[in-house]
Amino acid sequence: MEDPEIIEYHYYYPPGVKRVIAVGTSAFIGEVDSSTVLKYPLQPGGDMSRLKHEYRLLSLLGQHSRIIAQKGLTDIGLFLERATNDTIYKYLTEADHRPPTLQQRVAWCREVAEAVEYVHSKDVIHCDIQPTNVLVDKDLHIKLSDFQGNYISENGEIVYGWSGEPCRYFCPRDDEFESTPKTDLFALGSTIYFIMTGHEVFPDIVSGEDGWHEKVISRFASGDFPSDSHAFQKVTQKCWNCRYDSASELLEDIRDIEKPLISGSGH
Repeated sequence: MEDPEIIEYHYYYPPGVKRVIAVGTSAFIGEVDSSTVLKYPLQPGGDMSRLKHEYRLLSLLGQHSRIIAQKGLTDIGLFLERATNDTIYKYLTEADHRPPTLQQRVAWCREVAEAVEYVHSKDVIHCDIQPTNVLVDKDLHIKLSDFQGNYISENGEIVYGWSGEPCRYFCPRDDEFESTPKTDLFALGSTIYFIMTGHEVFPDIVSGEDGWHEKVISRFASGDFPSDSHAFQKVTQKCWNCRYDSASELLEDIRDIEKPLISGSGH
């Protein structure tokens, strides 16, 4: 993923946390047990507003097999379901796992699309769909996580979050803070591309090199999209060209492509 600047973190462990297993932009993820983690601020007594927002979003979404489950908000942090195989990014880029089959990659793409379809059906825009926010559980199924985006409240008002896609997942637009279902689907296209190819878009542009961010944005803005051959090439192209009107439409295309693979006629 995009290289962040090196930051020295001072780890601390609230009651019940055994160790820190991940660090985000505003929170630690601490291991509680084999099925639970605690997401908590980077400093003791730190800002809880993002965690409260995430709790509201997850409460609104409720239980769903493709969404990481919330297990309660306390004054020290947000308890969440644990996905023991970490992120899809780590799963596909680190050597600890056997390379997944084509059928497995295709199933993962369908599952993350199922998550996005469900999220949008609840009037929520995730606003940060990318491989580091897609988790893999013990049974190798997908769980979408890190809900910091926008949603429509009961009285019809838009409640804004904090998320924004990294440039390799960012749909070019005049207002960089404007988020819609189509901006989520653009990011989903880059995520599907990563799952199918094992690398992010534009691997020739090295994160951190001079002007790399502008180069990525320029390619997307000019319609210079990746043309790698993979099972969902047409799907990703439609995502980047904003030709899907809904996640349901995208998911239908994925299922149509997956059918012959399930039956064993595709290779």
